[in-house]
Amino acid sequence: MADLTVGAAPLAHGVEPDRIDLYRLMVRLRVFEKRAYDLFLQNLVKGTSHLALGQEAIAAAFGLAMRPDDYTFCTYRGHDHTLARGVPMAPVMAELLGREGGLMAGKGGSMHLTSVAHGVMGSYAIVGAHLPIAAGAAWSAQVRGSGQVAVCFFGDGATNIGAFHEALNLSVVWRLPVVFVCENNLYMEYTPIDTVTAVPHPAADRASAYGLEPILLDGNDADVMLDVARSTIDRARAGEGPSLVEAVTYRHGGHSRADPAKYRPASEEQQWLARDPVLLYRATLESAGVSTEMLTALEAEADREIDEATEIAKASAAPSIELIDRDVWSDGGSAWRS
Repeated sequence: MADLTVGAAPLAHGVEPDRIDLYRLMVRLRVFEKRAYDLFLQNLVKGTSHLALGQEAIAAAFGLAMRPDDYTFCTYRGHDHTLARGVPMAPVMAELLGREGGLMAGKGGSMHLTSVAHGVMGSYAIVGAHLPIAAGAAWSAQVRGSGQVAVCFFGDGATNIGAFHEALNLSVVWRLPVVFVCENNLYMEYTPIDTVTAVPHPAADRASAYGLEPILLDGNDADVMLDVARSTIDRARAGEGPSLVEAVTYRHGGHSRADPAKYRPASEEQQWLARDPVLLYRATLESAGVSTEMLTALEAEADREIDEATEIAKASAAPSIELIDRDVWSDGGSAWRS
């Protein structure tokens, strides 16, 4: 049960505790991504990174709706999805910094976050590659009768990849417990998705071809996202088969840290920045009677957490040479092959 008070501020009457938890999680994701950006500019983040600033409501809603033993599969833009499953900030940040204390001992970096203990079954740098893998995990859960559900996140560009259609088709045929979530941020890297796709809604408009209900929603509306996350996961767990969700959203920055995003119209950016999911949900909760003091305290709590995580990550040592061949060969090393 979540703590219903922060400091001395009481929870507003009639506001579900889960909505407070949802805002807390969205704020945590926001401060993490902002700090990751700052550290990248300081040349501390190794390699590139793909931030999900502006898309927090999607990962947070599903993270809150999932069971601890459910599976998450996500793309290289996967910091939020990893944290939303309960992975602490410090090892995620240490991984971005290429430190030994990272989730993958600093060897995976931003695009390959994995924490099996938290049900995070990997971030995938190859577009669309993880959709069939998510279907396979769902098949395993179905065969074992475990009641687990796989939730697979991907961008709009993946809807034009063959693996998208193959995974959807087989998942429907076998009624697999999997939820496919398209985070449509309008751009496949640098190309507007609507300029290269035959239908206006790249995921939802294709759902009927596989016998699925089209689910198209505002990915920046946290309450709507939570409702859909719960309903689709419940449906999968009940043996009613897969769902395909298209959540329309917008990334606040470029495709990666190397992308200034000058190809996006300024008016478009301004319209979407005005629909920031974190700010919108704060206003929604205030309108529902949640005190400003409580929300401010939650934000301060997140700030303290990211500051602590950053210091822990910075203090972690660089990976030793002995780590290079660890987790590469089945016997733990490569010496026997020499």
